[in-house]
Amino acid sequence: MKKKNPVMRICISCRKTYDRTNLLKITKDHKRGILFQNGIGRSAYICNSKECHSDSKIKKKLQKALKTHLDPDFIDIFKKKLQAMMTIPLREYN
Repeated sequence: MKKKNPVMRICISCRKTYDRTNLLKITKDHKRGILFQNGIGRSAYICNSKECHSDSKIKKKLQKALKTHLDPDFIDIFKKKLQAMMTIPLREYN
């Protein structure tokens, strides 16, 4: 059986390449709005390194990547999701 290569994505903050399973996916679905870890549409990925999710420009980077305006309530929910994700080990590919 043929071995599959991992699906690689780039973190919008540090611009490093990671396996998609190690990243938090934020998707702007045209029908359901902004979703975490699921949905079809424009997506942005963020790794779980402390530097990336404590980046002062992360809101602006997300707005640019998703091509939308983000509410202040979204940032609070986003920070909670990142805290929950911190337990997952990170594998970097370059």
